Amino acid sequence: MARIHIDKRTKKPTRSIRFDLNGKEHEIRFGKVTQKQAESARLFIEDLISSKSTGSSPRPATQGWISNLPDKIRKRVERAGLIGPQEHKESPFLVDWVQKYINSRTDIKPSTLSGFKQVHRNLHQFFGDTRRLDDISPSDAEDFKIFLKEEGLAEATIRRRCRRAKQLFRKAERMKLITENPFIDIKCGDIANEARRYFVSEEEMEAVLSACPDVQWKMIFALARYGGLRTPSETLKLRWKDINWNTKRFIVRSPKTEGHGKPSRRVPLFPKLHEILLEGFEQAQEGDEHVITRYSDSRANLRTQAHRIIRRAGLEPWQKVFQNCRSSCETELMENPLFPIQAVVAWLGNTPSVALKHYLQVREEHYQKAVEKCPPNTPPEHSGIAQNNAERQDGRNHKALPFRSVPKYSQIKDLRDSPSRTRTYNLAVNSRSLYQLSYRGRLFCRIQQTLPEAAKTQ
Repeated sequence: MARIHIDKRTKKPTRSIRFDLNGKEHEIRFGKVTQKQAESARLFIEDLISSKSTGSSPRPATQGWISNLPDKIRKRVERAGLIGPQEHKESPFLVDWVQKYINSRTDIKPSTLSGFKQVHRNLHQFFGDTRRLDDISPSDAEDFKIFLKEEGLAEATIRRRCRRAKQLFRKAERMKLITENPFIDIKCGDIANEARRYFVSEEEMEAVLSACPDVQWKMIFALARYGGLRTPSETLKLRWKDINWNTKRFIVRSPKTEGHGKPSRRVPLFPKLHEILLEGFEQAQEGDEHVITRYSDSRANLRTQAHRIIRRAGLEPWQKVFQNCRSSCETELMENPLFPIQAVVAWLGNTPSVALKHYLQVREEHYQKAVEKCPPNTPPEHSGIAQNNAERQDGRNHKALPFRSVPKYSQIKDLRDSPSRTRTYNLAVNSRSLYQLSYRGRLFCRIQQTLPEAAKTQ
């Protein structure tokens, strides 16, 4: 029978478990633990003694207690003969384990799989073939982020790659391959890149539609700009049977939101979009199922041809061609007082927070409307405020002042606002050279320059 022994020789009593095994007394010290913790450990040790005597396996709770023991306490239990030594498993190589993990994920979408492969390539480039999982430290994770920045990647892309890496190491941590996630403190949140936003006006889109070689490309641009579809993933999945011409609505099937319980959404057939889709329906071949038949793969690269069409329209291609078309569509719908915000985000397939952070844009028209009722006149060019601002700006640059015209220290008696034996340090009293560099000295010099000669001699 195991028993608790309390050692009171220290300020805070320490506790240990004593027991007999094979005619020999053993003691396992647990240090400064509470009586309740010591009692719990005593019960687990009694179960181990019973299992040792009968040759049976310990209870699952006891096995869990053993697996969570600190290394120091576990070695004491091992020396007492209650359990065998822990088997040391060598940590796998980082690159090999990541590749094995990617191959096992048969449940993810092609776009997610492509993201994991990009991170695997970056990890291979930075860490090489010989680094093991447990050899990656938080400092290495910070260096990896710097490496991605040196590769010329945008901040949003760097955060996305680091977020994938954090996900990989979180899986390794759950598998007990590492003790901590080295990427746990790396900032991986989404950020909006304002420099890549561009509002596509209706005039610009009309020019692009006129430059399209056929109705297929007209529908691709119209679905992004006037329907707000994600292109190419949602655009290439649209089928003719998804369009209800009577109710003026169509169903959008979204691979992006499918994993969040929203596989599809209903979108109105806006007038301009209705016109172009109707033109495409009239030119569709017999038996065509999809609206866009030229491209069947949702991973197709439409950007190169889209840039050619935009240049043909006499415009400079903007960044993120279809993303900005979708963003412009949502911005216009949000500005329309007829459409509440819950309707717009339902049609576009996002949330108000995502729309505000990544889609809605501030346009030039917003600034013009804000000041349209302001009076047209402007302040005079040489007003008192402008002159004071110029004087303050000139006073900050003492090198531009003509210090030769600064009066001598002995001549300035009216500026001595404190006695010579004052305890307060006064630049005008204590030092002639410091006075010339002080704000008061520069101001006096400027006043002397602006006064007429007769006033200077008074």
